[in-house]
Amino acid sequence: MLQIYSPSRQEAQVSAFLVEEMKSLGFQAYQDAVKNAIGILGSGEKTVILLGHIDTVTGQIPVETRDGKLYGRGAVDAKGPMASFICAAHRLMGERNSLGKRIVVIGAVEEEAATSRGAQQAVIDFRPPDFCIIGEPSSWSAVTLGYKGRLLLDYRLEIPLKHSAAPGKLVCEQAIDFWNEVKVWCDKFNHGQSTFETIDPSMRSFNSEHNGITEVAHLIMGFRLPVGFGADDFKDLLLHTAGTAQLAFSGGEAAVRADKSNGLVKAFLRAIRENQGQPRFKLKTGTADMNVVAPFWKCPMVAYGPGDSSLDHTPEEHIEITEYTRAINVLESVLRYV
Repeated sequence: MLQIYSPSRQEAQVSAFLVEEMKSLGFQAYQDAVKNAIGILGSGEKTVILLGHIDTVTGQIPVETRDGKLYGRGAVDAKGPMASFICAAHRLMGERNSLGKRIVVIGAVEEEAATSRGAQQAVIDFRPPDFCIIGEPSSWSAVTLGYKGRLLLDYRLEIPLKHSAAPGKLVCEQAIDFWNEVKVWCDKFNHGQSTFETIDPSMRSFNSEHNGITEVAHLIMGFRLPVGFGADDFKDLLLHTAGTAQLAFSGGEAAVRADKSNGLVKAFLRAIRENQGQPRFKLKTGTADMNVVAPFWKCPMVAYGPGDSSLDHTPEEHIEITEYTRAINVLESVLRYV
């Protein structure tokens, strides 16, 4: 799977590969309308959905095994967790007729894009399950309960061109003033808050140009938002602060924080301890498909998978093979217990 380069919107090949692999392992497998790879095992009153993603960020990394580690783009985020889902479910293949539950494995497309098209399709195609596990790196002995929300902002300011020595601020200076004012507001909001309760602004890109008549500054900004934050009021603030600039918003996802008093979490705690681990809970400052599906499915839900998330999107992305196999063991037990 790592050998197949699959950045967002280029997942068709890896999706087809996974469908054929799951068929060969005994799953009922197919591609859905958006090229998600779907594998189904067993039947019964309960449904467990394992929702991973098969797209990656751009940037190819040579696939190799070195010092007990597997390197490659997506090894951590999130082909490693996706592969662990398939392997864990396959271990129950011989018991599929007596499990009393249906296990649905979904390899979603476009998780790394703001569209989350694969997760959106899953919400359309599948009724709320009894339990859902999102495939993201948490480390084999930890469970992720929540993710911050997200808002993307496209800022464009166009003004008449003037000499750089003329009075008044140039377009780039005005754009920087906007960024600084927003940053100051966020810093004030964040004072005294914990990491999961803050607004985290970032400048994704900054470009300027002129055509001899006007000059334009173009910023793309991102905001990580806390649970319960009023995004609409924040948009109004940004529009007011921007003055004559044009703003466009996209990628809006509400933050999510799951409850830990349910059978799914208890199953993970038991399975991790049985594998000689000390269970931990995590809250992530990024976003995931959990943000997309949680408001619709409203079932016990966590994110779990092997790997160190600090390696996400980096040139050194790799997963420890022992970590990977331990995660499969944990997932196998969880699927039995729920």
